[in-house]
Amino acid sequence: MAKALAAAAAEAEALAEQGSERELAELRSRWADEIEGEARSSDYRRRAVAYRAVGQFRFRQKLELLRRGLEDESPACRGSALVSLERLSRQGPSPVNDVPTAGHDRDPREPRPGRPGRPRAGRRSGADRSSSEEEGRAPLAAAAAAVRALAAAPRAEAPPAPPVQ
Repeated sequence: MAKALAAAAAEAEALAEQGSERELAELRSRWADEIEGEARSSDYRRRAVAYRAVGQFRFRQKLELLRRGLEDESPACRGSALVSLERLSRQGPSPVNDVPTAGHDRDPREPRPGRPGRPRAGRRSGADRSSSEEEGRAPLAAAAAAVRALAAAPRAEAPPAPPVQ
């Protein structure tokens, strides 16, 4: 089903680019239920195809589905939902403004998923930085200084290019 949906979504994309609104609307009506069903699948690959299809079909009525996609546990699904949201927003900012960004309703002091032990909120001042964090930046600062020194050093003349025959 996911392959058929992907093929139909590619066809919908082509119709949208041609400006064939009537044919695109017919295709939307045929595939609306399948998109919803695939978005509920337990397989993240099928969900990702469904979220991407929303944008390819130019389904502005499925913004709630995209919001669920942005909150999905799978990075592939979140990325597909974001691509669809970007595609829908090309004609105006309304879709982006209507879908709240995932994570805005969380407490900023909670650790972020995938980054245990790190707070979500940024620091207000540099005074509370840990010494290990400063030590981690030392090699980067040394590399930056070496690059600056190389860039400032005078350059040797390049040998002339061989004549073209």
